[in-house]
Amino acid sequence: MEKRLDPPLRCSYTGANFDAVGVNPVGSPKLSASLFTDLYQLTMAQAYWQSRTTRDATFSLHFRKFPSNRSYYVFVGLEDVLDYLEEFSFSDADIEALKYLGPFDDGFLKYLSELSFSGEVRSMPEGTLFFENEPVLEVAGPVIECQLVETFLVNQINLQSMMATKAARTVHAAAGRQVLDFAARRTHGTDAAVKFARAAHITGFSGTSNVQAAAMYGIPPVGTMAHSFVTTFEQELDAFTAYTASFPDSSIFLVDTYDTEKGVKNAIKCALEMRELGHSLRGIRLDSGNLLKLSQMARRMLDDAGLPFV
Repeated sequence: MEKRLDPPLRCSYTGANFDAVGVNPVGSPKLSASLFTDLYQLTMAQAYWQSRTTRDATFSLHFRKFPSNRSYYVFVGLEDVLDYLEEFSFSDADIEALKYLGPFDDGFLKYLSELSFSGEVRSMPEGTLFFENEPVLEVAGPVIECQLVETFLVNQINLQSMMATKAARTVHAAAGRQVLDFAARRTHGTDAAVKFARAAHITGFSGTSNVQAAAMYGIPPVGTMAHSFVTTFEQELDAFTAYTASFPDSSIFLVDTYDTEKGVKNAIKCALEMRELGHSLRGIRLDSGNLLKLSQMARRMLDDAGLPFV
């Protein structure tokens, strides 16, 4: 039985009465991405402003040292960086939040309320391989602006380049075989799942199961079926037949819900019936067990049944 907390837990923010100023710090659309920064970026920015340190600066982003099992990384994340810099500004809600979050000078907050990014960006193209201590992106402009945007830029490039590199290594290991993204269930958060789908597509993945990412970035959407679909029907063969009725030329059967060998036999039976109707089974999917041995067994069974195209 599911246990519920009654009353539900509420987070307590000491020293910051957000309700009084109409700012909801959790999930509020009024707060902009400009607040995604470390506190010390803002305190340094105020010190720059109060000391009238307005000189230009160049911030270079590079990876100092790779893990021992990495000889290269793949640069991804530039698109999100440019979108962020184009929209960089502090909203009224941002300023109200900062009034209660830290000891900031009123004049400095007024300065922030009128601030936008005026600098320049130099970058290698997304999808480029890079190596240790090689600048991948540089931001040049007033030092306050460069300081304030640093956290977001490092976050985006670190995460997306890491994901792109793992995807690229997978593509390399596949040696020309098609690789697809089904990572949404295990990626750390919805935003990261969308970013991974894009990074993987840049590095050679052929499609994604993530519908949002497919719609946003024009990545081919792909998918099969779940065990829950198979178990909804009385018989495994009934599930396969029902699916082909909806998708007669794009069906991929999940064959290991009960017993993989029996599942392949049911897939073959359904595929032969489909062929008589002028349709083709696109493929089968294995989701458990010894994938090497089971895939070899399934391949032999399909070939022996006259289905080498599956």
